[in-house]
Amino acid sequence: MSGSRPVAEDGATLAGVPVSANAFPKHYRLIKTDEYSSVFGFRKVLKSRHFLLHYRPRNASETPGARLGLVVAKRFLRRSIDRNLVRRLARENFRLLRARLKSCDFVLRVATKPQVLDRRAMAQEIRGLLGKMTSPEP
Repeated sequence: MSGSRPVAEDGATLAGVPVSANAFPKHYRLIKTDEYSSVFGFRKVLKSRHFLLHYRPRNASETPGARLGLVVAKRFLRRSIDRNLVRRLARENFRLLRARLKSCDFVLRVATKPQVLDRRAMAQEIRGLLGKMTSPEP
């Protein structure tokens, strides 16, 4: 083996080391409470059947690129396996679309309790919400 690692679709590097195509590194995430608060305070939301996608455009002074935060409340999905499934689906769809997304901070929040947790339908719903925030192709 040559020892080379796959590089993310957008050619991202972290401290000079290429980020794996399957990674979700910290600089792609919203971590601090203030980061979440600034997105919720901006008050721009896209709605779907089960989710709300809060977003805030990033300033020119901030590092460019999209970042994602997740809020999956226990009151809507009681089982941790279900909450983790929604988080995995959201991270995966964000990772696939990140290169085309506008430079914004996003918070994906579960808004209603799904009657049936259908993996494909949830993934499609998340993809649809994120797809509305993609930059137009040149």
